[in-house]
Amino acid sequence: MRVARRTIVLSTLASIAAPAVMRLARADAPVTLKLHHFFSSVSSGHDKFLAPWARKVEAEAGGRIRIDVFPSMQLGGAPAQLFDQVRDGDVDIVWTVPSLTPGRFPKIEMFELPFVPARRALVSSKALEDFAAANLKDEFREVHAISFSCGDRGVVHANQAVRTIEDIKDLKLHVQTRFAGEAMRLLGAHPVPMPFAQLPLAITEHVVDGCVDPWHLVPALRLNDLLKTHTEFADFSVSSTTFVLAMNKAAYDRLPRELKAVIDNNSGQFAAGMAGAMWDLQAGAVADMVAERGDAIVTLLPEAVAHWRKATAPVVEIWLKEMKEQKVDGAKLLASARALLAKYADLPEPQPAQTPPPEQDVVTQPQPRPEAKTDTTKPDTTTMPKLASPAPSRPAPAAKPAPPAPTPHTAAGTPTATAPVATPAPAAPVAKPVPPPPAPAMAAAPPPPAPPVPKPAPAATSPPKTLDIPL
Repeated sequence: MRVARRTIVLSTLASIAAPAVMRLARADAPVTLKLHHFFSSVSSGHDKFLAPWARKVEAEAGGRIRIDVFPSMQLGGAPAQLFDQVRDGDVDIVWTVPSLTPGRFPKIEMFELPFVPARRALVSSKALEDFAAANLKDEFREVHAISFSCGDRGVVHANQAVRTIEDIKDLKLHVQTRFAGEAMRLLGAHPVPMPFAQLPLAITEHVVDGCVDPWHLVPALRLNDLLKTHTEFADFSVSSTTFVLAMNKAAYDRLPRELKAVIDNNSGQFAAGMAGAMWDLQAGAVADMVAERGDAIVTLLPEAVAHWRKATAPVVEIWLKEMKEQKVDGAKLLASARALLAKYADLPEPQPAQTPPPEQDVVTQPQPRPEAKTDTTKPDTTTMPKLASPAPSRPAPAAKPAPPAPTPHTAAGTPTATAPVATPAPAAPVAKPVPPPPAPAMAAAPPPPAPPVPKPAPAATSPPKTLDIPL
């Protein structure tokens, strides 16, 4: 009877404690957030911005937040539906282009007007972030906006040099946004909007003669194999694309205060600068690659661009008229944007991250040289140890043959056939010379013959610099 009573008491206590244990387990479990976007998993937008941003949030949250990133619209829908997906809670975070639904977000589209955004994405992104904090809260009130940014500058890619407005007339050009299309029409070209994936075939079939697109699309779509001239504009860009990194409001509100702080610390200017620098680095790398291949890059100076700005000014007037119809002072917004762009115009150019060279362990004792083997591994010239230049040119004394060279360790398995390293030679064979017999002096007691000194391997020639960065 006593045993039965004890069993009942323990069962009752367990049933009381179970909910508390479950609540504790749920509290310890990380909050999982789904981030959805339309770029591919090997694009710079994913690999150099979204994935590092997500990992930084996770690290600062101490493992209490987990962000699963879904590229290429893996969760379904079309790119134009991303904003509604995050608004409705189908996903937790999206990175999307507001102008995919033209006219829905007219204020932010101002940064896509011809020659309004800066040539550098970092400058435009920081200016747009400040502009959004003051002017875009109503347009994006349905979501929790994490950051705003601008994409890479628009470049005219074609197969004929474009230096003047006359050169662009009658060209059929792919465009990204409605305002870019209006600008091309005013310049005498024929804008042709279409999905990016169709652009290479359209060029091959002469459906279009070129495009007004950012640099990052060139390697992704192999445009450098199809279009051989590229025209840029100094100071300001003929077109750009705006982005928003947005979070579902309910998902943000459910976070505890300390986790909201983690999201906030990685929002605003921090995320905008991260995205803008990513685009600028990508643009610089692609432009360098194109130049190395021998393609022509024309950069129009401000005095030449003035004619283009004047010809496309009616596009700005179209936007001002739309704002007036909505009882919004567009001229005031435009003046504010230009002041912010001037504020950030002198920001230094972002620099690529420098990977420190791996530490090398130097062997101080002579080691027997392994038998020569054919190494089929491609040498990694970025980790090749620096050869000692004096060693090959300094002959060893006749009575002291050079010992086998020590083999340095490298982090990447680089072939280790190097010049002999100067180390003290063994003194035993030569400390007491043997009296010379009738034969030559070295024939009586010859020391072990010196191993053949291999010729220094020629430095591996790096292949031509190429980039393959698909969307």
